[in-house]
Amino acid sequence: MKGGAVYHANQFAKRAGVTVRTLHYYDRMGLLRPSGRSHAGYRLYAESDLVRLEQIVALKFIGFPLKQIRELLTRRPLDLGAALRLQRTIMEEKRRRLALAVEAIERAERMVSLGTPRDAARKAGTTGANEQETWEALRRIIEVISMEQNMDWTKRYYSDEAQAAIAERGKQWTPEMLEKSQQDWSELIREVEAAVAAGEDPASEHAQGLAGRWQALIAAFTGGNPEVSKGLNRLYADQQNWPSTFKKPYSDEAGAFICMAVEATKKR
Repeated sequence: MKGGAVYHANQFAKRAGVTVRTLHYYDRMGLLRPSGRSHAGYRLYAESDLVRLEQIVALKFIGFPLKQIRELLTRRPLDLGAALRLQRTIMEEKRRRLALAVEAIERAERMVSLGTPRDAARKAGTTGANEQETWEALRRIIEVISMEQNMDWTKRYYSDEAQAAIAERGKQWTPEMLEKSQQDWSELIREVEAAVAAGEDPASEHAQGLAGRWQALIAAFTGGNPEVSKGLNRLYADQQNWPSTFKKPYSDEAGAFICMAVEATKKR
């Protein structure tokens, strides 16, 4: 090690305001290697390591995952500006989704302002339709928040460029557009499952129409961006590694049916 102050791990951790366990973890990840080792093999840190640690802490604070921080800090030159723009885009997408959740909660608050869902319907002098609307609003809250929490795992299949493109397109989607897309998918999947149950030929005119609608909805998501399409293909090619808590929206048979219908279209 070059001249200057030298710190053992516990000293450096105390100076930096982190734990020794964190330093060990960052070392294993290749995020922050100690500048040297003592004769006994203990980690030794220098002042320059403190600068590196401060960079890690700053990037982690604004939401960068540790693997991406490692990639950023090993680039030469460090394209921090581009990285920050990407992170801003991702955080704006999270803000948009949170706004949808807040809107759903506000709608439910208005509906239950007279009391419980049953009380609200009774006091308003209406039938159970009002009660159903209230529970539908509560279901919407769960759906929006669950979508935010449960789909984060899919990001590993998309490149930084693809994630930025998805987040950018997300800004253009209003709550009404999002709800319409979900309804279109639900209706289409029901029709495809029914076609599979009926033993329909994937090459039939009806199946071709279902496949066309399927591709149109995918195109609405990808926006024709090849990087987004690549990520989506990687996602669906790795279904065996999807989280067990994720409920696939359609059966394997329905997926195979659509693939055969698309292939039949290409052969025409």
